[in-house]
Amino acid sequence: MAELGSKGVTAGKIASNVQKKLTRAQEKVLQKLGKADETKDEQFEQCVQNFNKQLSEGTRLQKDLRTYLASVKAMHEASKKLTECLQEVYEPDWPGRDDTNKIAENNDLLWTDFHQKLVDQALLTMDTYLGQFPDIKSRIAKRGRKLVDYDSARHHFEALQTAKKKDETKIAKPVSLLEKAAPQWCQGKLQAHLVAQTNLLRNQAEEELVKAQKVFEEMNVDLQEELPSLWNSRVGFYVNTFQSIAGLEENFHKEMSKLNQNLHDVLLGLDKQYSGNAFPVKAQPSDSTPAKANKSPSPPPDGTPITSPENKTVNHELEPSTLEAPGASIPKSPSQPAEAARAGAEAAGSEAAAGAEASKTEADSGSSSLPAVVVETFPATVNGTVEGGASSERADMPPGFLFKVQAMHDYTATDTDELQLKAGDVVLVIPFENPEEQDEGWLMGVKESDWIQHKELDQCRGVFPENFTERVQ
Repeated sequence: MAELGSKGVTAGKIASNVQKKLTRAQEKVLQKLGKADETKDEQFEQCVQNFNKQLSEGTRLQKDLRTYLASVKAMHEASKKLTECLQEVYEPDWPGRDDTNKIAENNDLLWTDFHQKLVDQALLTMDTYLGQFPDIKSRIAKRGRKLVDYDSARHHFEALQTAKKKDETKIAKPVSLLEKAAPQWCQGKLQAHLVAQTNLLRNQAEEELVKAQKVFEEMNVDLQEELPSLWNSRVGFYVNTFQSIAGLEENFHKEMSKLNQNLHDVLLGLDKQYSGNAFPVKAQPSDSTPAKANKSPSPPPDGTPITSPENKTVNHELEPSTLEAPGASIPKSPSQPAEAARAGAEAAGSEAAAGAEASKTEADSGSSSLPAVVVETFPATVNGTVEGGASSERADMPPGFLFKVQAMHDYTATDTDELQLKAGDVVLVIPFENPEEQDEGWLMGVKESDWIQHKELDQCRGVFPENFTERVQ
């Protein structure tokens, strides 16, 4: 019996719910067709719009925060593998081995702590913040359904009130028909019964209206208070969230900076102990074209700076100042006497030798931990004659030939007075007609292939950046 009763209640509840859905659907159709008015609350609708916007922004922020945490995790793994690589290549007998192991351990702990604090202070707070939205969203939807029930009950009651006279007319018709079939004493009772039944329907409709209105207003009042409060809370939440993230990042980078400085000091100590075993690293050339402003050479494609201390200063002619000595002057043109040129060259050679001897003494003293700079000097050339009387100008070379260089990288000419070079081209370097026109880092020359083919200096010569070439002779 209990089961039958339970099933009966369940079936009745299902039937009631189905009836409510049908009534709501009918009411919405009538409202859309304009045959029934709809209760509007513009203030509440604005609150709902704000709620949806707040939910959308919070969901996006949660998604981006999870992406950020995944990136932090990936950086942690990459940093861990990098430090593990350093530990593997670091020889046991090198100084600072224990320090590098400790730095690697602290590095791993710092990343782990940073990630966990981001989870605790940002992600969990975000999850809590968004956790209140589903319930409120469900209540907003329920409030909408109760509003439809209220409108439906209101319209039903109003329809009964409007049709009161029509109902009385409908009640009178059956009485007039019954007058022929029923005795006189029954007619009054039938009429009273129909009036009572009509009043009962109106009373029931009124009760349903009051009940629907009460349920709707209770939900409406609660949401009218909660939604504006929730909307205003977003400011404090965003401030706290991003302040937490910024503070955690600041502390993390401070601690990581200390570890990096410690690692730098350890490697600096290793470099000092093994500074004599340094070796150059040369990158592959590229097709990039260096920019030129006022004939200032750009670095070659391998990125080597022009003034790098490791570069040997061999691919340039001696500056005028290195050829001058007290009491002697170097002729500026071939028309000046050769004796004066030879005297000036001898003085310049003596001064250069003294300078080289001084440089050697400083390097041997060990006063500096930096690698010694090797400077290779060449005899001064005046009017095609090297000190000692040897002639540097051969019959197959252009006038004033100084030395040969080979292009190590491609160079695209950007002006009419420049040489177009390909890697491997040999260039015969010659002096500038006017030394004052020579810009630092640039040489004058003619490609060997052009000279052999044309023997025409004026048409083939041009300037080129010295740091794109290497001296071969």
